[in-house]
Amino acid sequence: MESNALKVVNVFFYIFVSFFFSCQVMAIEEPKFKILVDEGELEIRSYDEYLVAETAVEGSFDTASRKGFRRVAGYIFGENKNSIGQSEKIQMTAPVTVKPDNEEWVLHFVMPSNYDMSQLPVPNNSSILLKKIEAHHAAVIIFSGFTTDAKIQDKTEELKVWLEKKDFQIAGPQQIARYNDPFTLPWLRRNEIIFKVTAKN
Repeated sequence: MESNALKVVNVFFYIFVSFFFSCQVMAIEEPKFKILVDEGELEIRSYDEYLVAETAVEGSFDTASRKGFRRVAGYIFGENKNSIGQSEKIQMTAPVTVKPDNEEWVLHFVMPSNYDMSQLPVPNNSSILLKKIEAHHAAVIIFSGFTTDAKIQDKTEELKVWLEKKDFQIAGPQQIARYNDPFTLPWLRRNEIIFKVTAKN
């Protein structure tokens, strides 16, 4: 069972996330993409290149999500140095994305499109990396509710089955993408499982 101290930390974390998203709800930017195949909750997308700030975290999916979020949120809130040696706040985007990587989880925030790599401030925390994600195709399944282990597994398998009938094949691990704060009602939440894909030979 969680200790009382840990419960308090988690409560403040969720309040913090909710406040941040509610303050920026009209300004949330997403990576740019075009929909190539649209079958309701199942899509093939063509993404433009974009930049991310990412960090690797050990532990369960939920633990890594919380710890990773706090770490990267610290970076965009000013734990960084720009070209003139000052801290700089960076606008939040959506989604917050987590993917498995061996025994760890990698969490990333997409950087706003008005930055290029040379303009992004340097993180104070060396465990945060700035990377360019090249233009690519992705297969996506959209769903609401909670991102439980069971739900992630079910939706991942559903997406894999759908992809077997398409002209694309999986080219990387699944990403779990979440677009809403923790206080959004479950049926109003937007979540996605995303696979990078390539055309079949």
